[in-house]
Formats: sequence, C-alpha cells, structure tokens
Amino acid sequence: MLAIRFDRFGGPEVLTPIDVPVPVPGPGETLLTVEAAGVNFADTLQVDGSYLSPDLLPHIPGGEVVGRTEDGRRVLAKVTHGYAERVVARESALVEVPEELDAPRALALLTQGLTAWHLLRSAARLQNGESVVVHSAAGGVGSLAVQLAREFGAGRVLAQASTAEKEKLALELGADEVARYPLALRADVILDAAGGDLFDHALGSLADFGRLVTYGNASRTAFAALDPAKLSRLNAAVVGFWLRPTLARPGGLREPLEQLIALTLQGRLRPVTGIEYPLAEAGTAHTDLLERRTTGKVVLRP
Repeated sequence: MLAIRFDRFGGPEVLTPIDVPVPVPGPGETLLTVEAAGVNFADTLQVDGSYLSPDLLPHIPGGEVVGRTEDGRRVLAKVTHGYAERVVARESALVEVPEELDAPRALALLTQGLTAWHLLRSAARLQNGESVVVHSAAGGVGSLAVQLAREFGAGRVLAQASTAEKEKLALELGADEVARYPLALRADVILDAAGGDLFDHALGSLADFGRLVTYGNASRTAFAALDPAKLSRLNAAVVGFWLRPTLARPGGLREPLEQLIALTLQGRLRPVTGIEYPLAEAGTAHTDLLERRTTGKVVLRP
C-alpha cells in the first residue's frame, strides 16, 4: 500500500511516497481503509524533529483520519501513522461519522475542533458575556474558536489574522471586529498559538482576572521568562494547553466531538475546509501550510 514516510529530519522535501505492507491490528485495534487524512501543524514538527527522537525513524506521520472499518462503519479516528492508504486505530477511540458529513469537515472537528472546544471550555473556562480575542482566527483552530466562543456565550469576539482576506473570513464566521493592538478594550480571554510579539501584546491587554491561553509557538520565537510578579500586577493568568493529555482525561474526546458534529449538522458550526492534495503530494501540502498559503482544514486523499 502507499504511505508517506521520512527517514531523516528536515523540511517537506524529506516526505517520500513509499510502498509498505498493510499494518496488522493488535488486540483492541481495528484496520481502517483511509478516506482522507488530516494535515496538522504538529505533523511538520514531527518531520523537522521537534516532536520525535532519532530512534523513532523511519516514521510515517499523520494523527487523524476518516476511514471505514472492515465491517463498513465510517469513523473518525486518532491514529499514529495516518499518511497511508490503510491504518490501525484503537477500537475504543473510534467515533462514527454520518454519511452527510464530508471528510474534510469531519477532520476539521477532530484535532482543530477539539482544541478550540477545550481552549474555551477547559483552559479558559469562558463565562457568559466575556470578551474573547482569537489569534490566527482564519486558521483551523482559530476559525472554529471564533464560532464556538459565540456559541458558548461570549459577549464580544475579536479576531486577529495575518491578511485582510483572512480578517474578512473571520468576520464572516461571526467575529464582531478585527483585533488590533493596542486593543480598544481589555479582553477577558485571549487564545494564542503564535507566540512572539503577539503573546507580549496579548499579555498586556488582559482585563482583571483575564486569561491568556497559549497553545503553540508558530512564530518559532523563544519565550522570555515570565515574572510571576508581573502577573500579580496585571491581576491576570497565563494558561498553557496541550491537546494530547486533555483527550486522555475522562470525557475529553467522545462527548465534545459528538457535540461538535451535532453543531455542524445543525448548521450552527461551519468548519472551514481548504485545499485537498493527493496522498503522494504530502510534501507540497506541508510546504503550503508552512508558507501560510492555506486557509482552513488541509487533507490528503489516498
């Protein structure tokens, strides 16, 4: 079967189409025929060595797929080697996907959707009427966080994005206005995956008892040491968030994901889908993602 593998760390150029044996499910696992695999920023970190140690090479990346079980069920699954025509997944972690929900939208709800859900519910603990600023508001997580913030009762939602076109998309998705620093108002919640200057601007823009939730560092800028005394003076908090351990908590995966699917089917949540690439062109997909040429969910089709 066709899979995408890298044998050394590097950029998108190290991703190589290769023929490999069909994997064999172990106890508690099932074999899936892949309909589509999701591409995430975290995949690029696996490829460049930020997430993996050399002893794990060679490696097939990819953490999520829509596929069919051998008995015909259509499911969403968190996996380990998703850039392939067939993968194994834990049976206990499968979530069935209605036929009317296409694969790109379904995949947008898995890593990005669950991240947005937990950023607002678990990390920020958003309260009714609070103001929310979403950085990278046209991206996979940000575009859903803008909508979910409104769904969860935010009083005002502001969107930060890197281009005028992306700002327009965020406004179409329900943001009240574009966020430009310094903010005209103090924000109760700010969601940041960029780091760098945006993190610094955000920290100084929090309202009393505001929460800045950091869940990435797309700027690749080293974070300065954070002085607890500064947080005391600001009367604010910085909250770190990582999806992987969150999904391992009771109620962390299935219940939020089923809610996201229901909201989408009801037309109350619009996952933004982007470009689809053939599986063999995974390197091009990574290049476009890193160059910020994509908007919304990027998928690979076997």
